Amino acid sequence: MAERTRFTIVMRLQRYLALAGIASRRAAEELIVAGKVRVNGKLVRELGSRVEDGDRVEVNAKTVVMPQREVLVLHKPLGVVTTMSDPEGRRTVEDIVREHRGARSARLVPVGRLDYDTSGVLLLTNDGDLAYALTHPRFGVDKVYRATLRGRLEPEMVEKLRRGIFLEGRRTSPAMLRVVSVSRDRSVVDLTLHEGRYRQVRRMFEVVGHPLVSLERLRFGPVSLGSLRPAHLRELTPSERKALDVLLLNSRQNAGPAKSAGDSRGDAGRKRRPRGDTQRH
Repeated sequence: MAERTRFTIVMRLQRYLALAGIASRRAAEELIVAGKVRVNGKLVRELGSRVEDGDRVEVNAKTVVMPQREVLVLHKPLGVVTTMSDPEGRRTVEDIVREHRGARSARLVPVGRLDYDTSGVLLLTNDGDLAYALTHPRFGVDKVYRATLRGRLEPEMVEKLRRGIFLEGRRTSPAMLRVVSVSRDRSVVDLTLHEGRYRQVRRMFEVVGHPLVSLERLRFGPVSLGSLRPAHLRELTPSERKALDVLLLNSRQNAGPAKSAGDSRGDAGRKRRPRGDTQRH
């Protein structure tokens, strides 16, 4: 079920109008300066003005209603690209969502990416702030992958991966690694990362001499794949929804002076990927 977008701290008025789909942030600023916007019945012309939960905002005498926030969980199958369209004509996550929901998927975009040959849990949302909080490295959201590797993974390699290895001259952050099973020519491990360099999982195992046979993301933050079948969607559970609300609130409170809540990256409807999102495994 979709839910009203909630914000529990103040945000700039132009940001609010952009999130509500009234106009782009720049156009919203022009509306404010032109005297077209009222907050709680009072005309507002200052661009630094802020609003908070419960404020009544009007544009041209019409009350602004925030759009519903939606988050869907998709089991992305192999052979599907994590984009809304593909110039090569390959099947996309947008195709899957439309098969299940029709045109209602128009403003939903993927949170981060999974490679064409990687399967697993993928979130889709129309909430750009949530996508930013989930994918930006500064917030360190955990992602859990199940990797099947070529060869027998020896204990010393396990420890090396846990400590972090060098990719392009820079050490990866320490990772949690659990060995699920080992045989003479195959190893299965669960790897937990909280950073997202380009194709990081694949490159890590290649460096230690154990190329991937298959890769599946089991969990993204508080959202687990569970028994969801490939190419199927589900809504968030109440506990997942609550956990994402807490994550979003914490990300706003910890944004720091360089990035206030009013300046956070734009809404997902613009289909701009959050800065720092290079995770593609």
